[in-house]
Amino acid sequence: MPDSNIVEVEHVWFGYDPERPVLRDVSVTIPRGKVVAIMGQSGCGKTTLLRIIGGVHLPTRGQARVLGALTGELDQGGLYAMRRRMGMLFQFGALFTDMSVYDNVAFQMREHTDLPDDMIHDLVMLKLQAVGLRGAARLMPSELSGGMARRVALARAVALDPQLMLYDEPFTGLDPISFGVIARLVRTLNDALGTTSIVVSHDVQECLDIVDYLYFVADGQVVAKGTPQEIRASREPFVDQFVHGKPDGPVPFNYPAPAYDADLELMEA
Repeated sequence: MPDSNIVEVEHVWFGYDPERPVLRDVSVTIPRGKVVAIMGQSGCGKTTLLRIIGGVHLPTRGQARVLGALTGELDQGGLYAMRRRMGMLFQFGALFTDMSVYDNVAFQMREHTDLPDDMIHDLVMLKLQAVGLRGAARLMPSELSGGMARRVALARAVALDPQLMLYDEPFTGLDPISFGVIARLVRTLNDALGTTSIVVSHDVQECLDIVDYLYFVADGQVVAKGTPQEIRASREPFVDQFVHGKPDGPVPFNYPAPAYDADLELMEA
């Protein structure tokens, strides 16, 4: 894999049911140091592609090369070693509810390193300061707002300075202020830590403002790709509908049904 690319997904097919593939001949390249979005409507295969990159699923056909290794050739130990070089922000944060904010962020350091407690303390404070929540270190998750919980989850995800960050719908359920804070943090932390980020989302405008490149997925295939400027100007029907929020297009407004007058006649009868 060229040193400039941290992920290369090549002609990948995958399906939970062999008769119904979720991904069909998908190829994606993620350059080192960039923030790249994978976008599309619900159920199009975005999160499945993220799981392929994280090694949760192996391609049925094709290959995924992540952090220099083919995921299909890794044993369990190799897979775990690869994942230790990644961070993951889950859709709703997934904090440990019986641990304080401090202990949530310290968890990976305690599990995967032999650092002394005083160094772990300083690193936890550093990560919480980066997301603006150093003062909330002793709070429990139940005492946090949704936006605060997502920021704590982000601090935990970057605790070990990962080379690759995966974000699964990081903006879901957030108010506009928290939405903007998380979006800014995704970009800022990526650049400050020198990491690479993959953002799976259907929130168009925020993604267009923070990413370097986008892939649009529809029906399990990449239908468009480009920079934010190229995507905004795209005439690809699905992208145009999605970016501009048009109610009708390749994704129809009306669910398939018989002719309208036929249904009316049936009711009159």
